[in-house]
Amino acid sequence: MSAVLSKLREFSDNHTIPHHQFTRVASGLIFALYFYKFGTPVVSKLVSSCQAKAQFIQEKITGLDSFNDDGTVKDQDLLNSISYRPSTKSQNEKSKPSEDYTNFGIRDGSILDIVMDTIVKSLRQFQALTGFNVTFIIQLVKLIRIMVPGVRTVEVALLLLHTMSLVSRTFLSIFVANLEGQVVKYIVRRDVVNFASMLTKWLLIAVPATFINSSIRFLENQLALAFRTRLVRYGYELYFKNQTYYAVSNLDGRLENPDHCLTDDIISFSQHCAHLYSSVTKPLLDLFLITYTLLKMSQQMGSYGRYGGYGQLMNAVAIISTHGILRWISPKFGSLVSEEARRKGFLRSVHARVITNAEEIAFYGGHLIELNVVQRAYKALAQQMNVIYNQRLWYIMFEQFLMKYVWSALGMVNIAIPVMTGKGSSFAKQDGVQQNDGGYDHEDISERTQYMTTAKNILIAGGDAAERLMSSYKELIELTGYTKRVARMFTVFEEVSQGKYKKIGTESSKKRGALPPDVCFTAEGILAQKGIVIQVEDYIELTDVPVITPNYDVIVPKLSFKMTRDMHLLITGPNGCGKSSLFRILAGLWPIFGGKLHRPSTKEMFYIPQRPYMSLGTLRDQVIYPDCIEDMKRKGITDLDLEKILSQVHLDYLIRKDESWDRRADWKDTLSGGEKQRIGVARLFYHRPKYALLDECTSAVSIDVESKMYQLTKDYGINLITITHRPSLWKFHTHLLQFDGSGGWRLEPLDTNARLTLREEKQKLEEQLDGVPNIQRRLVELCSILGENSEILAREKSNSSGSSDEERPGSPKSDVFDSQSQPESTMSD
Repeated sequence: MSAVLSKLREFSDNHTIPHHQFTRVASGLIFALYFYKFGTPVVSKLVSSCQAKAQFIQEKITGLDSFNDDGTVKDQDLLNSISYRPSTKSQNEKSKPSEDYTNFGIRDGSILDIVMDTIVKSLRQFQALTGFNVTFIIQLVKLIRIMVPGVRTVEVALLLLHTMSLVSRTFLSIFVANLEGQVVKYIVRRDVVNFASMLTKWLLIAVPATFINSSIRFLENQLALAFRTRLVRYGYELYFKNQTYYAVSNLDGRLENPDHCLTDDIISFSQHCAHLYSSVTKPLLDLFLITYTLLKMSQQMGSYGRYGGYGQLMNAVAIISTHGILRWISPKFGSLVSEEARRKGFLRSVHARVITNAEEIAFYGGHLIELNVVQRAYKALAQQMNVIYNQRLWYIMFEQFLMKYVWSALGMVNIAIPVMTGKGSSFAKQDGVQQNDGGYDHEDISERTQYMTTAKNILIAGGDAAERLMSSYKELIELTGYTKRVARMFTVFEEVSQGKYKKIGTESSKKRGALPPDVCFTAEGILAQKGIVIQVEDYIELTDVPVITPNYDVIVPKLSFKMTRDMHLLITGPNGCGKSSLFRILAGLWPIFGGKLHRPSTKEMFYIPQRPYMSLGTLRDQVIYPDCIEDMKRKGITDLDLEKILSQVHLDYLIRKDESWDRRADWKDTLSGGEKQRIGVARLFYHRPKYALLDECTSAVSIDVESKMYQLTKDYGINLITITHRPSLWKFHTHLLQFDGSGGWRLEPLDTNARLTLREEKQKLEEQLDGVPNIQRRLVELCSILGENSEILAREKSNSSGSSDEERPGSPKSDVFDSQSQPESTMSD
């Protein structure tokens, strides 16, 4: 130890280092090593404890501590239900290349289309050369093309006005900073007249300054609203084109919540775009003008030739360094915000599902199950929000440290350099102030005060501009998330409206091998729509058309029949055999993957479900749906004709009760189930198509009224295609299409009387067979009471003795079992 100390002393002597300073440095190093070895575990344990406590507090705040680990509510015995699993993908799905979702946009044949194609082509070439992903840029450019469709548009005018307001605000900021410096200067000089004059200018300039500040926010909001309007208009046109609103939820599985995408995602995207424009353009202009102003002020202080440019150089280095550091430590806010928006949409859809099915849930008493599902969805959303908050905690700490304190220190250096290195102020020379012996008199102190006040205000404005420019990067990252969601929505809408469906979770259909031989998958993993639809006038014909669900489940491999105008078709079969699926194919809701389909136009085929849809509007709107009152007048139909239709379906009391066709109500809740079904038939009588697709549409209507409506439908010359289980409706049909539930089917003429006779015989046999076990059981009891044997039971016992080794002859109990087992086996045979 003494040898080590002597060597350290010798080292300090050779390098002329004082012994006390060398001792302090050595002691500090030893203490640092000791702390690193023994203090690091303590600090790590303390940090882990703090993190655990912080997480516990977050769970308290969000209410997550009321959940168990499996997502169920504590202290409640809930049944197993659907759990929320956020964005889980299989290994095969992860290995597939993700879609870029750029197949959307408007094309009006203008020169902007050529410019757009050139930009996209150039970006694609840039990506091929550098490997840089330009998908976000392409998506944003196409969305901007939708938001700003042309030069002579309201959006361009708002952008120009907004830009003018931002530029005016920058010049006003510099002018106000100079004016404040002059006010301080005259305060130091005790010049009351000039102080009053400057103060008057200050108050006068406040009027346009406040107006410009308010107009910037107003124009930004108007610009966001204009962007949102363009996007919503484009989205609605796609959503209601070619029944995309149906196909995107039932035939395609890429969008979880289209309603959330059409509302919240578009709102967030348009607001971010409008705010990002002002957050980028104004800070850039501010930095340019502020840098120029500070250089001019340094020159006036006599420091331009020596050290005046050092401050601006330090500012540039600080801004570039801060940007690099923040970008390096910045979390992936884009993906985090996108996931948060997805979970918000899922939570909203869960609430909407409860509201839509409230009556059914109440009847079943399933509130605990639904509560569990809702709380799972909220738990997932709250966890994602906590992840974002935790990431922002540290990011904002570093951001504030660099932008607030480091930049403030550099600002003080910027102010100090011209004052400490300047040879004299040109302000003083312009005002006739004389210097004595190279020093500063009282008047020059006021000039330096003016410079410091003005430079401080300008630097504060420059710091705010740089901070907004740095923050705009974070907003840009968040914008990427919203851009991806909106672009994906528009791409899916475009492809679905063109009949291109991609159903997630249908890979198993390839492995089952249950598809017909002429039905195959494309390279994208979806079924090829090889079917041909031909529009005709007076018949419906299917030739080798497979009935396949959107999940690629084959219900009927091939279906072929022809229905002419003299036929009325009744469709029967067990549940899930393809009855309603056939209706969806005939109505054009489902694609056909093979064969040929000849059918009239959709206007000549009217579908009435078991629960007809009641729209928002008047009573007249319910009867003429989906027509509007202008369409009704164009057809020459009056309210008297509608009243006649209501009387035909026995709903004329609605007019007598309400006394007006213009009464508005929530008809979904106002009308009963039978009344809504009769409204559906009233729509059929109003439109009078060639074919009526009736899917249990009168199950809640009395038989006598139902028969009258069906007979009147035939009298109007409307062909019936009916799904029903009521034998009372058989007489209105001429042919029967029967599915067996295993892919088989048969079409035959319908003999109502013969079929009713067979049905009555079937019911009688069922009643007789149902009573056989009771008769045998009573016979065994009588034999036991009388102490006698029965020849019939003995014969049945001898017939079944070979199949049962454990029976004991002569036991009354075995006789009972024998008498019960025989008829059951007979029924099964």
